[in-house]
Amino acid sequence: MARAIANNIEIEYAVHGDESNPVLLFIMGLGAQMTAWDQEFVDRFVDEGFCVITYDNRDVGLSTWFDEHGEVDVLPFLLGESIEAPYSLAHMAADGVAVLDALGVEQAHILGISMGGMIAQQLVIDHPHRTITLTSIMSTTGAADVGQPTPEAIASLLTPPATTRDEAIATGVDGWRIISSVGYPFEEEDIRRRTGEAYDRAYHPVGTNRQLAAILASGDRTEALRSVTAPTLVLHGEADPLVTPTGGEATAAAVPGARHLTYPGMGHDLPRPLWDELVNEIAGHLRSV
Repeated sequence: MARAIANNIEIEYAVHGDESNPVLLFIMGLGAQMTAWDQEFVDRFVDEGFCVITYDNRDVGLSTWFDEHGEVDVLPFLLGESIEAPYSLAHMAADGVAVLDALGVEQAHILGISMGGMIAQQLVIDHPHRTITLTSIMSTTGAADVGQPTPEAIASLLTPPATTRDEAIATGVDGWRIISSVGYPFEEEDIRRRTGEAYDRAYHPVGTNRQLAAILASGDRTEALRSVTAPTLVLHGEADPLVTPTGGEATAAAVPGARHLTYPGMGHDLPRPLWDELVNEIAGHLRSV
C-alpha cells in the first residue's frame, strides 16, 4: 500500500503488477474500500499484461475522511429538491488523477464499477488527455429518468448503519441478497468474510452517506458524455436492481461509438462464473487501441 497526497487530502492506493505495463485504474463503488476488488479478479488483468491500480476513494477506507462536514440529509433529493454535498464526483475523479500523478503515469485505461463508473465517466470528461479507454460497469449517467433503483434497493441504501461488527455483517448479507445476481449462486460465506474484513480495516458509514450526496448533487453527465472520444465499453447486468439496466443503456447511447453488453441474471455484482467472459471482453477492449 502507498499514499498519494494531493487535492489537500491523502489517497491510499495499491499497485498490482509490473509498473512498466499499460496501467489500468480500477475505481470502486459507493462506500466500498479498494479491498472490495477480489484479488483473483485483479490478478486476472495482471496476467493479461496490465498494471492494475486500486485505491480508496475519499471518505472511505484509509483515504482522508470528511467528518468535519457531518452527515448530509439526502431525503430532500428524493422529494425533488436539490441538496449540497461537501464534494462532487469531479473532486473524486481528480483524486484518481492524483494517484496517476503520484505514480508518474501520463495515461491510463479507466475502469469503474457502480459509483466508480460515474467517477470514471467524470474523469474521462474532465481529463481526456489522461485517458486511453473507458470501461463503465453497472453504472449510469446521472439523469433522473434512467438507472433508478428498485424500492427494495433504495430501502437497502437507506438502512441505518450498524453499530457493531456482527450487525455490520448481518446488514451486509441482507443488502447483498437484494442486489446480487439472481442467476448465480449467492456466496454468503464469502460476503460475511469480506464484510468483516472491511469492518476491521475501516468502518465508516457516514462517509458512504457523503459519497451518496456527491452522486446526487453532481447531476446529469449525458451532454458532457457526448464529447468523450476515448473508446468506451459499457457492461451491465440485466437483473441489476440498484442501478437498473436503463442506466447502462443511457451511458452507451450518450458516448459516441460506445460498445454495450448486458448479461442475463447478473445483478449489481460480478459473479465469479462470469469472470472469464468479463475479463476477456474487457482485456480485448483495452487492447483495441
